[in-house]
Amino acid sequence: MYIADKWRDYEVLDTGDGMKLERWGKIILSRPDPQVIWPKQDAALWTRADARYHRSSKGGGEWEFIRPLPDKWQVGYGDLRFIVHPTSFKHTGLFPEQAVNWDWMSALIQKRGGGRVLNLFGYTGGATCACAAAGALVTHVDAAKGMVQWAGENRLACGIGDSSVRWIVDDAIKFVERENRRGSRYDAVIMDPPSYGRGPKGEIWHIEDELYRLVSACAGLISDKPLFMLINSYTTGLQPAVLSNLLGMTLGATRGGHVDAQEVALPVRSGGVLPCGASGRWTAE
Repeated sequence: MYIADKWRDYEVLDTGDGMKLERWGKIILSRPDPQVIWPKQDAALWTRADARYHRSSKGGGEWEFIRPLPDKWQVGYGDLRFIVHPTSFKHTGLFPEQAVNWDWMSALIQKRGGGRVLNLFGYTGGATCACAAAGALVTHVDAAKGMVQWAGENRLACGIGDSSVRWIVDDAIKFVERENRRGSRYDAVIMDPPSYGRGPKGEIWHIEDELYRLVSACAGLISDKPLFMLINSYTTGLQPAVLSNLLGMTLGATRGGHVDAQEVALPVRSGGVLPCGASGRWTAE
């Protein structure tokens, strides 16, 4: 299990009854989490929440703000800084469990002394900033223009130069296919695909139908001096072994190397860990 246990500005305080209680800097949020099927361990902690997200029976939901919050604020991880705020769709703009992958990728990039990295479904740029800060040249791809703009704000917050990142608003598969036709090569590929999504021109994405195609296409982009490929999944049913098989059947079959896939989790102050999906890693060595 990959556990993101080096945070100082973020912490899971408690979990229970379908909810998680998190500290984001000095602000405490209570949000739903479908994996939490056990009771709360420390009921007193939950009275400290500054805001709670309530799901609607009709889909979606809304925030209840118990105390006034800033429109946005920053949290730090090592030398990285990220802008967060509660959004209408429950998220805050950052997946803190991915810090364990940021550390892994940064170490490989620093050991190499740089490299070209492709970050697909790049969202608000957590991985982009981590890789760029480690010395990589990153191509950040996301179909949502607003997320790419947010990622750009995070780059500024991290103090990373604009020349370190190329920003692309596009459908991931279409971009990868064009890059293959152009003969483009990357030393590393990151992908964080959603279970379901729509591209900027209405393209439909179902992860079960498209992920093998995408991983296979990305394998064609890997350079002659590769660093890694990382697949993240939050989709129920896509266990670590599924990601291991995908990487083994594509990159492993053509390039050898090493495949490792495990659950990703966050430690919980009141005890145990909070499961947060799975990651599959391929390295050339």
